Amino acid sequence: MILIEALLGTVISVISIYIWVVIIAALITWVNPDPSNPIVQILNRLTDPVYRKMRQFFPTVIGGIDVAPIILILALQFLQQLLIRII
Repeated sequence: MILIEALLGTVISVISIYIWVVIIAALITWVNPDPSNPIVQILNRLTDPVYRKMRQFFPTVIGGIDVAPIILILALQFLQQLLIRII
């Protein structure tokens, strides 16, 4: 039981970190970053595959604004709360 709690705690921590990655990546897009910047490239590699998968199932652009980060953050928070309840 302790091992399962430790694993779930680790997953919850990884989800928290990924939420921050999504937030930072979304904020950086507001300032028109240099695509050759290593930080921008890392953030894109971490977020773009998930956004691509989301866009396959439903449109994420509403009124010219991409709401994929918001949808992803809400889904991750839901998953995080679900795992917290399990523990």
